[in-house]
Amino acid sequence: MFAYIDPTVSTRLVAQGKLVRIDRRGRPIDLADPVPSGSRALDVLGPIPLPLHVDGEDLRAHWYTVVRHTELEPVDELARTLRERGAARSFASLVSHMSVNSVLVFGDLSDHPEPLVRVHSNCLTGDVFGSLRCDCGPQLSAAFLRVADTGGMVIYMAGHEGRGIGLWAKAATYVLQDGGENTYQANRSLGLPDDSRDFSDAAALLLYFLGEERPFRLLTNNPKKVDDLRVHGLGRVTVEKHITGVGEHNRRYLAAKREWGHAIENGDLEPSHSGRDRSERRKRDRSGGQ
Repeated sequence: MFAYIDPTVSTRLVAQGKLVRIDRRGRPIDLADPVPSGSRALDVLGPIPLPLHVDGEDLRAHWYTVVRHTELEPVDELARTLRERGAARSFASLVSHMSVNSVLVFGDLSDHPEPLVRVHSNCLTGDVFGSLRCDCGPQLSAAFLRVADTGGMVIYMAGHEGRGIGLWAKAATYVLQDGGENTYQANRSLGLPDDSRDFSDAAALLLYFLGEERPFRLLTNNPKKVDDLRVHGLGRVTVEKHITGVGEHNRRYLAAKREWGHAIENGDLEPSHSGRDRSERRKRDRSGGQ
């Protein structure tokens, strides 16, 4: 791992306690042991202190990056080839071979008997561009603030753009939506699943950081996400609704999610809902959910 930077780096990181490998059940694996072909082992790098500024507030998190070991092997091989060719400037091409997830931990997890968790699928248009066609950006910001208040973690899942179909296909679905289809109909028109996201890596990370018996509160409106985590052994989940960022540009999108099964009620689609209960929820979280 990281041979394309310096073959000794991984040894130094392991010695510092900054690099571990876990199996799909969240159990540590000796990095010196060979990894079976096709294994879903994850390499976890961190913690790294990460100060954040979210909605006018300064927060402090501990950041971990996570990648599947099977994705690191071809990257190392490509790096060796580039290095032999003297093409180090082409190292930027390495990033296209890896989906790097992130875990941001707020506070000391051992201090919280039921930490707050958000498993957030990456959304370039919402999280970065600030698009109003979805609620992803506001959900991410609100999750950072709520989790920072109470202690817990945000798992940011790369490769989940457009519920797993990728940015290019997502752009095509937007064109179809502008022609009258809803978000799920547009996926089907392209011959794609309604939701093709894989939450097994998120489950492994929760098992590693929290353990199988630790209860936690999950910020989500999506029953599929809850079911997927439970299938992987996380049965002690309390769901907390996570509605924010409702507006004229995404109300139809959220209504389609409600019809698909998300825990969204008619009253949740009112524009005032977005700003109305963020402060109320944060006050409730500070008081221990009372």
